Amino acid sequence: MTAAPINFDNSYAKLPEGFYAKVTPAKASAPEVLALNESLAKELGIDTHWLKSDAGIAMLSGNALPEGAASISTAYAGHQFGNFVPQLGDGRALLIGEVIDTNGKRRDIQLKGSGLTPFSRGGDGKAAIGPVLREYIVSEAMHALGITTTRALAALVTGDEVIREEVLPGAILTRVASSHIRVGTFQFFYARDDVASLKALADHVIERHYPEARNHENPYLAMLQGVVEKQAKLIADWLMVGFIHGVMNTDNMSIAGETIDYGPCAFMDRFDPKTVFSAIDQGGRYAYGNQPSIGQWNLSALAQAMLPILDDDEAKAIEYAKKALDAYSTTFETAYETLIRKKLGFQKANEGDVALWQDLTKHLTASEVDFTQFFRALSKASIEPSMKDMVFHELFGGPSMFDMWMVAYRLRLHLEDRDDQERQKAMLSVNPAYIPRNHLVNEALEAAQEGDLTFAEKLMEVLSNPFEEQAGFERYLLPPKPEEVIKNTFCGT
Repeated sequence: MTAAPINFDNSYAKLPEGFYAKVTPAKASAPEVLALNESLAKELGIDTHWLKSDAGIAMLSGNALPEGAASISTAYAGHQFGNFVPQLGDGRALLIGEVIDTNGKRRDIQLKGSGLTPFSRGGDGKAAIGPVLREYIVSEAMHALGITTTRALAALVTGDEVIREEVLPGAILTRVASSHIRVGTFQFFYARDDVASLKALADHVIERHYPEARNHENPYLAMLQGVVEKQAKLIADWLMVGFIHGVMNTDNMSIAGETIDYGPCAFMDRFDPKTVFSAIDQGGRYAYGNQPSIGQWNLSALAQAMLPILDDDEAKAIEYAKKALDAYSTTFETAYETLIRKKLGFQKANEGDVALWQDLTKHLTASEVDFTQFFRALSKASIEPSMKDMVFHELFGGPSMFDMWMVAYRLRLHLEDRDDQERQKAMLSVNPAYIPRNHLVNEALEAAQEGDLTFAEKLMEVLSNPFEEQAGFERYLLPPKPEEVIKNTFCGT
């Protein structure tokens, strides 16, 4: 251990030993910082100058952990593509501690790619530079888009090589989260019929994430209801920016309601609800349009795991679980419709708004229109036809049935009280100009593997301000050319 200007606490490490395994990180031979999130460091109350020092780099690489650090890999189970695996756990990650940030919020600091753990399941516990930078870039882009997510504090190369399909530079991501507790964490103890541990875990989650549940007549039901609400709203947020998680297994679903585990994730270019990028999702289980129903499926797995603590009477416990799960659809639909109206520039609710949206998505799918470009163009459209409408003919390949939709849309806008300028400003603040397009992320990762971080740094710069069009970054606005299209993404484990 080494002294450091970080006040670590380890509330999770105070839980029974069956919740985790104590692990010493593997030594990195020549750690070097690729990216350091200075604004996040300040938010955490960590001295950025210290993080850049030899001692700071030693902590970020796991070579020398500060006083008070825990260095534990957590246990969990999970449904992977619908198949239950009773033991998974942190196969290449270590929770080194918790800090109280400048807002008084408890945050985990975890090293990802730090070596073997008891849960590595035949892997090497290491990470390659590509997946580490992908998570850094995409998670920080999600944060800039205003979507609840884990964060990236730092990305480092270790100076060591890892072997995947080829020999690649090894790397470590320092990840920050409200916590790393998952649906699969509850499933781990449920599978073992360990009711005492289920209660201890739920009590910990309530204390940390849902303190308001303590005063409820059934605190565990209130906690479940809180998780359901957060997940429903999160998935609605994903859909509005065209995000596809890629591996919505129950072990990749955070109890805190944050987007977690950016493996084969991607952002959709051409709109199509059936879009899948993950090379391992051959059946399309986690396609863009399936994410709301998969979210509910995962939450039903959580509810099942919590049955022993919802009530001693099994029939009552099932009734409580159904009550919590029944709220999912309503919560999701309410959040989704609210976001639809914001994307379309509507302040008032109108009975035909959802039908108008559904009609639009059919046109976007049929004409293979770029999702992000379209809504950016719609944000700039006038309430009356103008020369700006030519951009829609370019997107749709000429006059089309979409023109009739535009007539209906403008009629709907006449029901609003705002003028064009006010509405356009509001729409531009929710319809991003920039997303981490898959071909751009891939280009950044390939260059980084060769030691060139120039493009990755530019990409991160533009994505940090996604709603403002920036001079010199016009290329980042554009969808991929046919030869740039990335059809498959990989988790990089």
